[in-house]
Amino acid sequence: MTPRDRLFAPARDPLWAASAAVLVSLAASFLAILASGKDPLLGFAYLFEGAFGGPGPLGETAVKSGVLILTGLSVAVAFTVGLFNIGGEGQLIWGALAAAVAGRALDLPAPLLVPAALIAAAVAGAAWGFIPGVLKMYRGVHEVISTILLNWIAIHLVHGWLVAGPLAARGSGSSVSMAGTDPIRAAAWLPRPIPGSRLDLGLPVALACAAAVWFLLTRMWLGFEWRAVGAGAGAAQASGIATRLRVCQAMALSGALSGLAGGLLVLGTEHRYPGVFRTGYGFDGIAVALIGGATAPGVVAAGFVFGAVRAGATRLQLVGIHPSFAELIQGIAVLLVAAPRLFAPLLIRLRALSRAPGAPP
Repeated sequence: MTPRDRLFAPARDPLWAASAAVLVSLAASFLAILASGKDPLLGFAYLFEGAFGGPGPLGETAVKSGVLILTGLSVAVAFTVGLFNIGGEGQLIWGALAAAVAGRALDLPAPLLVPAALIAAAVAGAAWGFIPGVLKMYRGVHEVISTILLNWIAIHLVHGWLVAGPLAARGSGSSVSMAGTDPIRAAAWLPRPIPGSRLDLGLPVALACAAAVWFLLTRMWLGFEWRAVGAGAGAAQASGIATRLRVCQAMALSGALSGLAGGLLVLGTEHRYPGVFRTGYGFDGIAVALIGGATAPGVVAAGFVFGAVRAGATRLQLVGIHPSFAELIQGIAVLLVAAPRLFAPLLIRLRALSRAPGAPP
């Protein structure tokens, strides 16, 4: 079993393990705040208020949770066929740019423009996710290397050239051109049902995608073949499964989910592709998938938890704590979930050696 397989291997009770990891990480963060001389009770009160204290905070939690659910699903889908997609950030960037271009260029009514822009985002992400799948299957390039490099290619192509050059917003007269692309049409904005809140249709879209992924992986023959490839590519190929095609399909869907996450950010909150768009959601999706056990229901639960922590962390500044403190909570939770799975084989081997004949008591 490879280190990647051990990392995502199902725990005996994944729900209990993930819940315990989150609770312990919150307790450790509480102690860290106390050790820094701040008031941890007040800090956690602000954290909770920033995540759930009214329509505004609930909207922020929903926006962040929806994006994290999609990027977590992206990692989970790729792992189904045995690949580790670290390229979610690049796929998200291309999806966001495609949504911004489509939302500006297409002159359609809202019921058509919003789906068209989201489809454009998914297609752009799928194309960027398809590349490492092809490189893996036909050239033997490891997907971790290719996806990391493709992240940087996307960042420099989009931020360093397209958004600053051909797709930059145009100024008129004495007005100063804004950084990023032109704003999308108002018809492309995701509807916000609650006044005074940024809660939009992004979360329902993410939940619908999670339900579709669950159904695909657990109830359809295509999902069965993907899981067979992930369990053993050689055995799957010997049984007649088109291994290369299935891997490329899964990586394309993985990229589409991350691209869709970028589309939700542009249509829901940004309303254009901004000049600086370093979200980190693509990388956080790895943590969400790990905490969620690489399953659709687990990813949804983990996405809600980390979305709430991300939304509430902005209020921590009121007690002198930097908002990046949320990353400490997330990092500790990931470490607690991953460590037992990584070191379990070593502990088993040490126990076997200790029980071997002639071993000291």
